[in-house]
Amino acid sequence: MIPLWLPTAAVSGLLTVGATRLALSYLIRKRILDQPNHRSSHKIPTPRGGGLGVVPAVALVWAGLAVSGGPFAPWAGVLVVGALLLMALSWADDRWTLPAGPRLLVHAGMVTGALALLPPDALAFSGRLPEWADHLLVGLGWLWFINLYNFMDGIDGISGVETASVAAGAGLVAALAGDGGGLSPFAAALAGAGAGFLVWNWHPARVFLGDVGSVPLGFLLGGLLLRLAASGHLAAALILPAYYLADATLTLARRALDGEKVWQAHRRHFYQRAVQGGKRHNQVATAILAGNLALAAAAALTITRPAAGTAAAALVVAGMLAVLQRWALGGTR
Repeated sequence: MIPLWLPTAAVSGLLTVGATRLALSYLIRKRILDQPNHRSSHKIPTPRGGGLGVVPAVALVWAGLAVSGGPFAPWAGVLVVGALLLMALSWADDRWTLPAGPRLLVHAGMVTGALALLPPDALAFSGRLPEWADHLLVGLGWLWFINLYNFMDGIDGISGVETASVAAGAGLVAALAGDGGGLSPFAAALAGAGAGFLVWNWHPARVFLGDVGSVPLGFLLGGLLLRLAASGHLAAALILPAYYLADATLTLARRALDGEKVWQAHRRHFYQRAVQGGKRHNQVATAILAGNLALAAAAALTITRPAAGTAAAALVVAGMLAVLQRWALGGTR
């Protein structure tokens, strides 16, 4: 019997390919282009707003899965509504550049609303903290994850690779652990969408995701990881996106120490500096994919050997950052 996750990933991927093609036609017709500047990693004007295809495709598949029922289904509906609202806000930001403060408040409102509708027993720290403290820490982490997902969308292929690999890893961990929460099909749908977007975004990219895609995808993936943590797999939920967490957090800290305006666009992430050092976008994205696959294996290991899996993940992330740093300095071209 074919597992449900396989056709779900395929359907989501195909829908994303088709929907992104429609979005691309619209963006070209309306001349909605990302113009190169001194902070860009691309050299020619490229349509921006591929999330107009990706997010609705994921929302449609998740809604279909939610109708079929299961423990995760009711909250998946909440996440779909939140993602669509964030898509609308982020599209306005892509078009007219909204102030950062109000955008952050809306992000926080979406996170707060989703947490308020969580099942009472869905605690990331498995009851080791009071419910209010659990939700506070998770909410702050989720809010940071949404924004770092946007910050990290800076070269061809990186967001598609991250979405596909982290979601697939979450589905794998859930399946190996028994998938009592019904997470795997939803994770497969998100992974399929990430892979489908790569058809259009692999180097040289024909369309960029834009905030309209990166912000809702960060929200959905963060919600998926939260439920993985609440099912008793907090270590795995932190390990799967560990490269993104490390790169974004270290870069933010470095920029803050240098007195930069941390909310402004820049090219100081490890992966961006690797491209500046001479590597192609697809080389860097492939290296991140390889590292993420190793992180997925480490996350799976935490099911039976938490300490070993966590130690392995730390070594993988350190290795990824070291390789990107070496490339940034022009080594091994």
